[in-house]
Amino acid sequence: MHNHDSHDSHHDHSLAADLAAMLNLNSDRRQTLRWLLAGASALPILGCGGGSDGDTSTGTTTTTPATGTTTTPVTTTTPTGSCSVIPEETGGPYPADGTNSNASGVVNVLTQSGVVRSDIRSSFNGATGTAAGIPLTIKLQIVNVNGSCATLEGFAVYLWHCDRDGNYSLYSSGVTTQNYLRGVQVSDSSGNVSFTSIYPGCYSGRVPHVHFEVYRTLASATSASNRLKTSQFAFPDAPSNAVYATTGYSASVRNMAAISLATDNVFSDGATLQTVTITGDVTDGYVATLTVGVSA
Repeated sequence: MHNHDSHDSHHDHSLAADLAAMLNLNSDRRQTLRWLLAGASALPILGCGGGSDGDTSTGTTTTTPATGTTTTPVTTTTPTGSCSVIPEETGGPYPADGTNSNASGVVNVLTQSGVVRSDIRSSFNGATGTAAGIPLTIKLQIVNVNGSCATLEGFAVYLWHCDRDGNYSLYSSGVTTQNYLRGVQVSDSSGNVSFTSIYPGCYSGRVPHVHFEVYRTLASATSASNRLKTSQFAFPDAPSNAVYATTGYSASVRNMAAISLATDNVFSDGATLQTVTITGDVTDGYVATLTVGVSA
């Protein structure tokens, strides 16, 4: 079992440590955090198709409690002419996009050779570690809210998340020499990007989540100053609980029991646009899908 208390003070993954680290970011991000903590809603919580906060994704979802298996079909979203911009969120303390530093100084994986890849489970550019965990395929579709939800080809997505122990590569004690669970993909003609990863752990103070940034082009995806959108997405409880009952995720069981979307400091103002649709099981792995609306 991973013990968060063993982290040094800079990399402790408690909620207090995350907040403190985020408050040390630039003024725009500090203001974003304060605004989020105040419970304000930045954008209307409307799903693609004009749903409300209480709406669910199209299709009926059933869950087998023992495995967390869901039966919602995985489909590629067809533009409907009505969708909403995904909320802007903080990149958090561990983006590695050139906006902050780790123990060695400013860190930016976006400029490193090999960062453009679909399978992000292993480290790259000379690092050799691999993140263990239940397989997770992440499928995002980028659509233009200003263009009748037309799909956007050629947009770049930088995506990162913690490992099954709740550690972030390049920042957390024990994995500062690794850069796994980080990568960039470019959207195809249908606006789709896909990443092969592992199901993230749940560390103290946050629900399981994934960070990402959207860029207009791959060429511009080398500096965070060029990003079009920064956001995060969350997972339904059932698959998370099923994953956390497996070997290697034991620390997440306790952390998951102490947090919910309603009390998470990022998603408490509504997560309709930021909760993935998920299929699969702990044996074969999971597939998570989400439509990401941006103003392009």
